Amino acid sequence: MSVKIFNHEGGLYTLYAKQTVNKEINLLWDFFKKPSNLNKLTPEDVHFKIKSGKSDDFYQGKIISYKIRILKIFTLNWVSEISQVKEGSYFIDNQISGPYKFWHHEHHFKSHDNGTTDIIDKVKYKVPFYIVGRLMHKIFIRKKLFDIFIFRQQQINSLFNNPLL
Repeated sequence: MSVKIFNHEGGLYTLYAKQTVNKEINLLWDFFKKPSNLNKLTPEDVHFKIKSGKSDDFYQGKIISYKIRILKIFTLNWVSEISQVKEGSYFIDNQISGPYKFWHHEHHFKSHDNGTTDIIDKVKYKVPFYIVGRLMHKIFIRKKLFDIFIFRQQQINSLFNNPLL
């Protein structure tokens, strides 16, 4: 399991997370394509609540809106669109509106002959408010995203009884 965050010029950041799960790709794909399962992969302190797009149909163009809580005091709306889907291989969601200036999240699944599957997340994002946003990223946002993706990996490990770490 690993999570890394890289800084780029112009205020663009990349989060890269990878883990290997001891399950076939089809089982993992079926889990990830259901928006209702997002709750199982999000820490409780985020107070993640899906408002619309809850149904477990999954397709390119699907809009999902939800609420999240930041710093225990701010509740924000976030709307994402599933912009691309390649069945059993990857899907991409992009923020339409929400806390980031830009958010592009790629979810990749790669199977291996031994029955394991790599789950790879690539997130490109920008924070709002230029200098203040960059300062908030340094102080808070970077760590929060890191913690959320570590939690996600731990939940996946727990849900699928993954002995590979």
